[in-house]
Amino acid sequence: MPTPQGTSERRSGDRYLLHFEPHLPCAYETVWPALTTPEGLRRWLADADVLERHLGGAVTLHWLDEDETVSGRVTAWDVERVAEYTVDENDRIRFHLEPLGTDSTLVRFTDDRHGSDSDCARGLAVWHDRFERLEAVLTATAPGPGRSAAPPH
Repeated sequence: MPTPQGTSERRSGDRYLLHFEPHLPCAYETVWPALTTPEGLRRWLADADVLERHLGGAVTLHWLDEDETVSGRVTAWDVERVAEYTVDENDRIRFHLEPLGTDSTLVRFTDDRHGSDSDCARGLAVWHDRFERLEAVLTATAPGPGRSAAPPH
């Protein structure tokens, strides 16, 4: 199912908040590792050079679709429900999973960050593409960026 368009909210100063609510056709037990393990993140979002999976743990992500590495801390962690990474001191990405029955999951996503209006528009486009890629990876319809599809068995 297509990823709905995200929304943005201007905060004080140069801060803005991006919102997405992709509805993924997978059980949350499948979605959670894609958002919270180095192996899962590598398939669609970032190489997790460091990912200490607990509140206060260190995190270093190298985005697959950008030549940028960010570091920070795990600032929220509720197993199989909420993962939040605060990187570059004040930029925060949060995934909140909501099971919908037994075979689909709503991801309530926010990206609270700083930047210009053009950064905000670009962020919406980038995260939309990332969530499209996440769904494709989870439903095995396409390889992640820079990855080749596994040969059929």
